[in-house]
Amino acid sequence: MKILGSVVVVALALFVTSAGFAEEPSGPPQPTAEHKELGSWLGSWTGSGEMKPGPFGPGGPMKWTEDCSWFAGSEFNVVCKSKGNGPMGPMEGMGIVGYNPAKKVYTHYGVDNTGWSGYAEGSRSGDSWTFQSTETVEGKTYHSRFKMIMESPKEMTFKWEMSEDGETWITMMDGTSKKK
Repeated sequence: MKILGSVVVVALALFVTSAGFAEEPSGPPQPTAEHKELGSWLGSWTGSGEMKPGPFGPGGPMKWTEDCSWFAGSEFNVVCKSKGNGPMGPMEGMGIVGYNPAKKVYTHYGVDNTGWSGYAEGSRSGDSWTFQSTETVEGKTYHSRFKMIMESPKEMTFKWEMSEDGETWITMMDGTSKKK
């Protein structure tokens, strides 16, 4: 009787498992509405801003161009490549903006030719996008907040702020970007 019970349990488990495999695949993943909102980043942009002196270097004017397109022809992530000049000389960078549906946050991964690399999570409210991260510079931790406002489909303003305690914020840079 004990063997028969075990056989029945195993047979039932195999039936349930094989029934799950017999279902048709639902197809490839599809972009969510939040993924599609990333389309506002697409295009070629020209930007300028004023960097304030601080832990990331001396202050001064910055100018750059940035080209943003969907990654690999899908509508899940936008890849942006930038080139420009700032207080520390020529700069190049790359960023990937996406959406994480499990965490319900926008994401940004970035690298540049100064050796910086970072990750930020953000949200969108109307025409405002806000990304936050934690950066470590020379062993000291800073909170970072980057807010962009889409003033129109062809222009955005931005402000980058930093804080040592997460409560008192100082502006590190502000400026504009315009779509060509």
